[in-house]
Amino acid sequence: MIVGKKDIFKMLGVFILAACAVFVCTLFFNYNADLKGIENLILEGPMQQLYQALLMTGKVVCAVSGGCLLLTTVVMLFFYIKQYIDSHRKELGILKALGYSDWNIAKGFWRFGFSVLLGTAAGYAGAWCLMPQFYAVQNEEHLLPEFGIHFHPVTAFCLTLLPAAFFALLSVFYGYLRLKTPVLALLKERENGKAMSVKPHAGHTKESEQPFLKELGKSTLRSRKTLVFFIAFASFCYADMVQMSASMKDLSSFMMAAMMFGIGILLAVVTLFLAVTTVLGGNRKTIALMRAFGYSFDTCRRAILGGYRPVAYIGFAVGTVYQYVLLRIMVSLVFRNVENVPEYHFDVPVCLVTLLSFAVLYEWFLYTCANRIRKISVKEIMLDVD
Repeated sequence: MIVGKKDIFKMLGVFILAACAVFVCTLFFNYNADLKGIENLILEGPMQQLYQALLMTGKVVCAVSGGCLLLTTVVMLFFYIKQYIDSHRKELGILKALGYSDWNIAKGFWRFGFSVLLGTAAGYAGAWCLMPQFYAVQNEEHLLPEFGIHFHPVTAFCLTLLPAAFFALLSVFYGYLRLKTPVLALLKERENGKAMSVKPHAGHTKESEQPFLKELGKSTLRSRKTLVFFIAFASFCYADMVQMSASMKDLSSFMMAAMMFGIGILLAVVTLFLAVTTVLGGNRKTIALMRAFGYSFDTCRRAILGGYRPVAYIGFAVGTVYQYVLLRIMVSLVFRNVENVPEYHFDVPVCLVTLLSFAVLYEWFLYTCANRIRKISVKEIMLDVD
């Protein structure tokens, strides 16, 4: 069996993304389905306007959040499959040498869809636990007729089993494409991204180190473009969800604000952790050589991880603009005919507080994860020399 259980359960990021996407979509899809069941009881006027606004809100939230998380899950799944193939190149090369076709090997990758199934099931179950409170909050002013919670089999299938089947098939086809590599290239057990050679500099003066360290930072970014996306996505989620949750207390409810805040923090922390640890793990040889030549811990940390800092703050800026535009659209278009909806303006103090908290979290996170550098020794790479 090519893909084992340990490989599947390493895909924590895919699990979290799938769970968050299905959690949000289940709440709004189920609510919209039950809301449509009382359409004949809706009267013209303010009640009709609120009814249409709630339906549109559910569609917009599911399309925006669900679509964004879906695309990110696809990227993360591709990343994990590529990482799996790169770390098992020798075993896969032996199988191909024994006569197994690319298709026969790739068929085993359907098991990557199992992590998606676990995530969608967890998100769906979590949504049902919160469903009674969600329904009550949506109609807390009792402007609409009361209606109960109903189970919709089509919604359950489309949000749990269908995504798992889709990602299982996607894993097989992507794995098939990645396996189209000559057997000898796989047996050499070399990844595309090679460790950058490190040359000692006499005296290690600042002038002599700087060109090498700059080139090392650029090389790390170029060789791991997917991780650049993940770090930008982590900061995007933090800026978007945290600032939006502060506005939701006035525009919607405290429960909605808490839900957005929790999802944003969870996505940011998990994605950032996976990206940073992968960067460090992929540069173990380079770090070990730098330590052997006398580079300090702080120098290694800045050289390997420092180049991602601008990416993180660009992601934060994009997330800030995104949440502002989205809330302006919701208030100006979706709820324009609903009474007592407060106007939305960009909250500068909330933005500054969020930026400060993100900076503290990001820098602390990088420093904490980078402590792994201290445990990397030259002995490790000496035993792994080709």
